[in-house]
Amino acid sequence: MARQGSGAMLASGGLGFPPQNLARVVVWEWLNEHGRWRPYSAAVCHHIENVLKEDARGSVVLGQVDVQLAPYVIDLQSMHQFRQDTGTMRPVRRNFYDPSSAPGKGIVWEWENDNNSWTPYDMDICITIQNAYEKQHPWLDLSSLGFCYLIYFSSMSQMNRQTQRKRRLRRRMDLAYPLTMGSIPKSQSWPVGASTGTPCSCPQCLLVNSTRAASNAILASQRRKLYPGGVRQSSTFAGGTLWPTGTGTPAVVAGGAAKGEGLRVAGAGFAPGQGVPSAALPGLNNLNRPGTQRGAGLGARATVPPGVPALPVKNLNGTGPVHPALAGMTGILMCAAGLPVCLTRAPKPILHPPPVSKSDIKPVPGVNGICRKTKKKQLKKSKTPEDVVRRYIQKVKNPPDEDCTICMERLVTSSGYEGVLSPRGIKPELVGKLGKCGHMYHLLCLLAMYNNGNKDGSLQCPTCKAIYGEKTGTQPPGKMEFHLIPHSLPGYTDSKTIRIVYDIPTGIQGPEHPNPGKKFTARGFPRHCYLPDNEKGRKVLKLLIVAWDRRLIFTIGTSNTTGESDTVVWNEIHHKTEFGSNLTGHGYPDPNYLDNVLAELLAQGVSEATLKD
Repeated sequence: MARQGSGAMLASGGLGFPPQNLARVVVWEWLNEHGRWRPYSAAVCHHIENVLKEDARGSVVLGQVDVQLAPYVIDLQSMHQFRQDTGTMRPVRRNFYDPSSAPGKGIVWEWENDNNSWTPYDMDICITIQNAYEKQHPWLDLSSLGFCYLIYFSSMSQMNRQTQRKRRLRRRMDLAYPLTMGSIPKSQSWPVGASTGTPCSCPQCLLVNSTRAASNAILASQRRKLYPGGVRQSSTFAGGTLWPTGTGTPAVVAGGAAKGEGLRVAGAGFAPGQGVPSAALPGLNNLNRPGTQRGAGLGARATVPPGVPALPVKNLNGTGPVHPALAGMTGILMCAAGLPVCLTRAPKPILHPPPVSKSDIKPVPGVNGICRKTKKKQLKKSKTPEDVVRRYIQKVKNPPDEDCTICMERLVTSSGYEGVLSPRGIKPELVGKLGKCGHMYHLLCLLAMYNNGNKDGSLQCPTCKAIYGEKTGTQPPGKMEFHLIPHSLPGYTDSKTIRIVYDIPTGIQGPEHPNPGKKFTARGFPRHCYLPDNEKGRKVLKLLIVAWDRRLIFTIGTSNTTGESDTVVWNEIHHKTEFGSNLTGHGYPDPNYLDNVLAELLAQGVSEATLKD
């Protein structure tokens, strides 16, 4: 579902390829754990495009253009980003935007975080802000994009609608993103398996696919009523709005209000309290007549002619969360067809159990103690990095003529880190084979990878993610509590519940953190998490305790939710923080969760074998 000026993939046989002989701006993006596509910088995108031209199935070393991305490599064949020091893999995509949009002009919009540094907005938000800025709108409501913020251009500030907190924002010029022409190879537009024509099974895509054909016919019929002099081409699902631009009318934004309440008809660019002229919308009657459920008037309320009768459209979220904007879009399509619509308020998640008295809190059977604490990391005066690398590899006298997947140079030639590192006793042409998995690399490349990581005496194969030694993390000091409460989780009615409470205070970053000596924040603590009190749940708890002791549960980085840097964030081991529902995707019932988290723990080197040691 595309918005005007947004970066939604252009329709071409259902895939995201630009039409022949049409210039498009290319923006490479990576998928974070919250399902949001985050753009790489323009310089990084130019670098990826240059590599793509030479070898469409090769790999891109991001550290060659941005030193902060030194651990990351993009595999163009599988369309994944790989972090060499942790083994984390994330999907990437090659997205296309109009050359006249913000990325095509090199314009970046950023907001000021709590550390007085600047964080760029997601690309679709950046483009939306720039469009409103160019049209000289005094303010912009981001509700339709799923964010409860108002942008005020006169003061160059962003305000949270719920907390009323304001932050500064800025517009700066940067390198323009690269341009491309014509069609794109399918393997470079989607990860492997996504371009097979098999429809996505997520709730949003299922709903969109089921209404797409009907909506086109509905809108064509409505256009004939709206414009008797001639039918105007629809741009729905292809980057436009329900109404043509340049007529002085606002875009009808398909988006539910906060909490999924009602429809939102946004008069973006009109001053608060200024209505949209009713004459600008001929043929639309009864969209909001008295007696029907009115749209939630967040910010400015647009004046819309009254009329379509109401009928509840409930349970749009089904078994998983559906964005309010999707519900709003469905409602607008039904209104356009003359069908009655009434969107109901979305249910609120049940985050916590009923109150529990101290006498009802019990230790978890089979688990020693009720609390674990971690202190500041004591740097071990152990073996040198060269000794660690030699410990896990076997030298190869006659290496095969293939790529080293760390530096992307041939194994029969010198390492790409020649001249960058000058270790004792390791020549740039030496090649080693890891003992367990047998994958081969330049010794100098393994040394560079180790020096860029946690330096804890362990190595992780960048190809298969096999761990050598005991992997530890960079979790700051804190406390982990665990106990039994007399309540059941959805899906586990015959079991009590294990509650885990993590508490980490703010502090100063150590030498193993991104910015040593700088303060870090700890938002949302104490954090409460839940497991069923059964055999597998207790096994997961024991392994989580091991992961906590190894400082693998949290790390210090940039929050994917708020964009805040130098803050405590989860570290690739998912937890259930919603007790009595699963509206956010972080609750129960979820029959696969325990198996999934066991696999995530195993990827961090925490397995059942560690419980027997």
